[in-house]
Amino acid sequence: MSIGRVGMFGGKFLPFPHLGHVYAMIQASTMVDELHVIVSHDAAFEEALCTGGKTRFESATMRLRWWTQLTKDLPHVQVHAVYEEQTGAFSDWERGRDGILKAIGKEIDVVFSSEHAYTPIFSKLYPQAKHIIIDAKREQYAISGTKIRNEGVMKHWAMIPKVVQPHYAKKVVVVGTESCGKSTLVKNLATLYNTTYVEEYGRTFYEKLGGCEGITIKSDYAEIAFEHKYHEKMELQKANKVLFIDTEAIVTQYFSQAYLDQTQPILGAISKIQHYDLWLFLEPDVTWVDDGTRSFGADNIREQNNNLLKELLAKNKIEYKVIKGDFQTRLNEAMTHVDALVTEEN
Repeated sequence: MSIGRVGMFGGKFLPFPHLGHVYAMIQASTMVDELHVIVSHDAAFEEALCTGGKTRFESATMRLRWWTQLTKDLPHVQVHAVYEEQTGAFSDWERGRDGILKAIGKEIDVVFSSEHAYTPIFSKLYPQAKHIIIDAKREQYAISGTKIRNEGVMKHWAMIPKVVQPHYAKKVVVVGTESCGKSTLVKNLATLYNTTYVEEYGRTFYEKLGGCEGITIKSDYAEIAFEHKYHEKMELQKANKVLFIDTEAIVTQYFSQAYLDQTQPILGAISKIQHYDLWLFLEPDVTWVDDGTRSFGADNIREQNNNLLKELLAKNKIEYKVIKGDFQTRLNEAMTHVDALVTEEN
């Protein structure tokens, strides 16, 4: 049963709307004919608020985007971004109210929050509205934006909505030349960290063709790079804190040069816009294995190609961690780097 016609639920939602916010929004949406979620913002104030914490500042646009995703299946819920300067004066609230009323375009008769302390403030700002408090003791979700900002995203991963998690998941890419253990390492890491991974699409591409030697053409490599990026995006939606990726566009460029002696601008363009949080470079100091799609098994060729790939990474100003030794050593070194990554500030 509705307790009002037009409801408002607002906040900074910094760095992002967490599950406590989502719970309050959904509860509020059941009590009014229409609910307006207000993302108030003052970038300078919010950046200062995040300084010294463990979670980076996120723009109002991103917060608005996440709320839009979270409410897209609720047609009676609308989301607005409203600038509200934060100087500490009550006039900030009054100007914010004016912006909220302008954005909504109608009178508000219910205001929702999780704070009893807001009652006297809302009684002045919205004298005609009821103040409904939802889960003030944080019994449903024991979380707050302050706690996330101070303690970091990874510690509170379970409190992050699924639509937000991909933005914070760390991306670890494993690169190297042929037969240096990339595929095995990526799969093992994904299993150990209980998360997803992306296979090298070039392998899949040529397995479908039935081979690689002598039949590669220029257009193969752009197709491989684009398909690989698509799989990255899809697997990132399911990742648990970290996503492991086997190769990327620079390695695809390396293969284009190795097989066709061609550098492709499209692969260079993709290389410039991609981002990974950690690069692991595997040295080719393990036994070369012919899997039917490999061509460069001679030791001198392996070393030559290894140097070529390092040159490409240097040209793209990529910093990477070198992994070498037997397979156990590689796994343990990789885990050390990944553990350090997921405990970093976000």
